[in-house]
Amino acid sequence: MNRRAGNIFRRASRQRAAGRLTDVTDGIEHAHALDRTIRVLSTGVKRVLRPGPVKDALHGVPLGHPAHPPLTDVPMGCWMSAAVLDLLPGTRRASEALVAAGLAGAVPTVLTGVADWSALHRGQQRVGLVHAGGMAVATVLYSASYAARYRGRDDAGRALGFAGLGALLAGSYLGGHLAFRQAAGASHADQVAHLVTLGWHDLCKADELPDGWPVHRSLGYISLFVLRTGDEVHVLADRCSHLAGPLHQGRIVSDDNADLCVVCPWHGSTFRVRDGSVVHGPATGRQPSFESRVTENGTLQVRPLG
Repeated sequence: MNRRAGNIFRRASRQRAAGRLTDVTDGIEHAHALDRTIRVLSTGVKRVLRPGPVKDALHGVPLGHPAHPPLTDVPMGCWMSAAVLDLLPGTRRASEALVAAGLAGAVPTVLTGVADWSALHRGQQRVGLVHAGGMAVATVLYSASYAARYRGRDDAGRALGFAGLGALLAGSYLGGHLAFRQAAGASHADQVAHLVTLGWHDLCKADELPDGWPVHRSLGYISLFVLRTGDEVHVLADRCSHLAGPLHQGRIVSDDNADLCVVCPWHGSTFRVRDGSVVHGPATGRQPSFESRVTENGTLQVRPLG
């Protein structure tokens, strides 16, 4: 009976601790006091980081998914490994090398993170700003740790390293909250394969569609972007894969190859309307697209591509 009571007490304690952590992150999401700083910083980032290949590379467009999350493994892995070695004898040089490698890996990690952060919703940016602050503290402490180790002050270097590890774990917790609970970086496009059965589906009368102007139509649970250009009809999932912006409210432009594209009205992600491929970020995931045809009675039918 005592053992059972102890298990219940420990379980309740863990639940209370988890609840307190959730309260903290929820508080950060609604911390309006951060908004002025966020406006200044995000405006500055957007002025410096103009649309183009560099911005797309930082978002991860060539990779097909955000570049920032996998890059975080480098500094985190190096610094956590250094902490383990600091507990063992005869590992001074290896620990120093790992701290240095982590500092080098932090550079592209920061650049990609700043690019992604500038194109998030405000609640996500609040958590992202505090996350970045925690990681900045960790980087400063590990820089001081490396300097101390380089000068032969190993005890101070280890102490600064363990302090940096604490800041690293706190910052990474907020990064996990941002990625998983707030879904920053995940695709927000409708999962067509799960929601649409195979085969052709009646959508609407083709003559109802304006020429050259995107409109919204629904196919079951899915919102669709529909654009008629002459005899061709282009159909994409309407929810932008970046953060679910309504593509049918976006601008229609042409890319360098004269292909028609739609620009998301929320954060400027650009997709080719013929196949949903990404032209410019911050979106990195291809927009689900549909094949279309018009039947003899003038009904537009669609079916998922791929």
